[in-house]
Amino acid sequence: MQGVPLSESAGTHPPLVVWIVSDGKPGHVNQLLGLAEALARKVPTEIVTVPALPAWRAWLAWLLKRFPGSPLPSPHLIVGAGHATHVTLLAARRSRGGRAVVLMKPSLPRRCFDLCILPRHDGVAADARTLVTEGALNRILPATNLNVRHGLLLIGGASPHFEWDSNAIQLQIKNILTRSPEMHWTLATSRRTPADFLAQLPPHPNLTLVPHTATSPDWLPAQFARCGTVWVTPDSVSMVFEALTAGAQVGVFDLPVNPKSRVGQAIATLAGTQRITRFADWCASGKLHLDGHQHPLAEADRCANWILEWLKKENKKD
Repeated sequence: MQGVPLSESAGTHPPLVVWIVSDGKPGHVNQLLGLAEALARKVPTEIVTVPALPAWRAWLAWLLKRFPGSPLPSPHLIVGAGHATHVTLLAARRSRGGRAVVLMKPSLPRRCFDLCILPRHDGVAADARTLVTEGALNRILPATNLNVRHGLLLIGGASPHFEWDSNAIQLQIKNILTRSPEMHWTLATSRRTPADFLAQLPPHPNLTLVPHTATSPDWLPAQFARCGTVWVTPDSVSMVFEALTAGAQVGVFDLPVNPKSRVGQAIATLAGTQRITRFADWCASGKLHLDGHQHPLAEADRCANWILEWLKKENKKD
């Protein structure tokens, strides 16, 4: 479906209008804003957040070609992440025009959408309308003032991808602390971390403990902007990619992996390409790989460039 015209100049009027369809999940919103903000760094952009409709209401809106809610500027792009957003994407496009862009592998056939942006671990090949990314998109920017003597330990918890073992993670943390006496470490938990995890950690003069309940939405980006070394449990794969985007040296704790897990395969790929260092490898060498530090990921910007180039070509056809 033809969208509203997009100015050829990256400069003036009208701005690129981006609707982000939100299911309210923080991880999905993080991806959507990461892409929208990357677009805004390249062309004047108006970002509008639209709540995902309940499925029955979204199908009704699609059928009636009538999108509910207060009047909104007509979109050039309608972007969604998460299965609950997919029908709303299609209903909004049918009613208001624009191009529908889906992040992550959709529950509906990919041909239903104009563009798909999928992480490599979704196992889908790239094509003219599908871009494959290294991990999920995020809002992190490459840091310019990383301190190699400030380290961050990010602790997740139970997941379908790895077999959680608090004792094993505790031992690995103690090893890292012992072997890096010159470092100051900040350890943060997540909602999935076992409730007794922090209590089991003995006090250490170079370790600050931060439970997830004490963090704000801006806390983690601020840490990524200053910490030159980051260790992450492998279940927290989105934080692995955020740390790589910031440009930190990244280590990943060792946990037994579910052999069928695509997240586990993504971690293995990062280790194989030396973007991250597994704990066992670090124990052997005493060093973290520098590739992630020397070549930070910039996937949101790469996706923004790809979308803008595609829009330019499509507008020339219209």
